[in-house]
Amino acid sequence: MKNSQTFSIHFWLKKTAIKKNGLVPIYARITVDGVRADLSLKRFIKETHWNRDAGRINPRCTTSKDINPYLDSVYSKLLNYHKQLHEENGALTAQAIKRRYLGLDKPVSTLMALIAHHRDKEMPKLKQGTAKNYAATEKYLKLYLKENLKVYDVKLVQLNFAFIDGFEHYLRHCRPICDNRPLKNNGIMKHMERFQKIVGVAHKFGWLVQNPFARYQLSFEDYESDFLEEPEIDALVNLFLSEKGLLLVRDIFIFSCFTGLTYIEVKSLKQGDIVVGIDGEQWINVRRKKTNTPVKVPLLERASEILDRYSDWPSTNNENRLLPVYSNQKVNQYLKELAQRAKIDKHLTFHVARHTFATTVTLLNNVPLETVSKLLGHTKLSTTQRYARVVEKKISKDMKLLKQHLKSRNTAEKHYQDTKHQHLRLVK
Repeated sequence: MKNSQTFSIHFWLKKTAIKKNGLVPIYARITVDGVRADLSLKRFIKETHWNRDAGRINPRCTTSKDINPYLDSVYSKLLNYHKQLHEENGALTAQAIKRRYLGLDKPVSTLMALIAHHRDKEMPKLKQGTAKNYAATEKYLKLYLKENLKVYDVKLVQLNFAFIDGFEHYLRHCRPICDNRPLKNNGIMKHMERFQKIVGVAHKFGWLVQNPFARYQLSFEDYESDFLEEPEIDALVNLFLSEKGLLLVRDIFIFSCFTGLTYIEVKSLKQGDIVVGIDGEQWINVRRKKTNTPVKVPLLERASEILDRYSDWPSTNNENRLLPVYSNQKVNQYLKELAQRAKIDKHLTFHVARHTFATTVTLLNNVPLETVSKLLGHTKLSTTQRYARVVEKKISKDMKLLKQHLKSRNTAEKHYQDTKHQHLRLVK
C-alpha cells in the first residue's frame, strides 16, 4: 500500500455560513496528501471567541469549557480512524476518514462479512431473477472454505489470485449442491462472475486496496441454444390437447415464439401495453425486465389470435393482465410433457420460445440482424449475433443435405446414361 505523505486535522470557522444571530459554525478539515474533506461539527460560536492559531475557543470564554473538550475528542477520533484505515489496508483518503467518523463506513474485513454486506445492501438493487442466483455462489464459497481451507472465514486481505484460482479449481471438481444440475464450464464461470462482483464491492468501498480479480479472465464457452423449427412449431400447434393446463401453456409458449417476450414479460403484459404503431397496426410496447430497455414489437397474427382467445381474462382482480400464466416451474413442467407428445426431441423450456422468435420467425425469414436486435431489446448487437451463428450452422446443415441430394441425383443420372448406352446398337 502507498503510504500517505501528509495527514493533518485542523478546526476552522465557516464564515460564509454565519447565522442571523451572528454565530459561526465550527468545521473540522481533514487533509490527506493535499486532498481535503470538511466536516460540520454542529457547534456555533461568536467569531471573536475563536483563537485561529490554536484552532480552539479562547480559554477565557465560558463556552470553551464545553466545546474545547469536544474538539479534542473529535481530533482523537479522527486520528484513531486514520490508524484503523491504515491497519486495514483500506483506502486512506480524507473522505474515507470522514465517512468512518460519520458512521457511513462500517468496515468490512472478512469474506463472510462482505457476503452479508452484499446480501443486505447490494442484492436489493438487482432484479429478482439475478439476485436469486447468488445464494448458490455463497454456498459454494462456504463449502470451499470448509472443505479445502478448513476454515469458516478469511480476512479480505487473504483474497488474492491464488484464492480465486483455488475456488475455480474447487468448482471444477466438487460435488454439485444439486445432483440434477452438474457444474459445467459456463455454470462455473457464472459463479466466478458473481464472486467477482462481490469482491468488486469491497474494492469500491476501499476495504480491499487491490482487486484480486484484476488478472483473472472469465472464459465462457460458446453454446448453441435450442429453438424450434417450423415443422416443430406446427407439430406443437396442431397437437390435440384436452387438458386445460397444457392448452394454456402451449398458448403462452406460442405467443412468446411470435413476440420474443420472456416469461416474466408475458406474465406482466397488460392491456395498456398494446398500442397502435406508426403503421396503424397493433404493437406491443413494453420495457425489458432485465435491462429496462424499451421494446416495441408488431403484433403478429398468431400472437393476436392468442390474445383474442383470452380476451375475457383481463380484470381489475389480475391488474388487467392479458394472459393467465402459471409459475415458471409449472410452465416448464408442462412444456416437457408437450415436447414428448409432439415428439420434439429437444429440451423445451420457456426461453426456447424467445430463441425461436429470434431464429425461425425472424432471421430465417430474412429480417435483418439489426432489426431482430431491436425487437429482442438487446443493448449490444453482439448478443444477437449469437443467434445468427446458430442460423448459419442450420443453413450449413441444410446445404449438406442438398449436396447429398444433388450428388445422389447425379449418380442416378450417370447410371441411367451408362445403362442407356449399353442398349444402343448400330442400325444399318
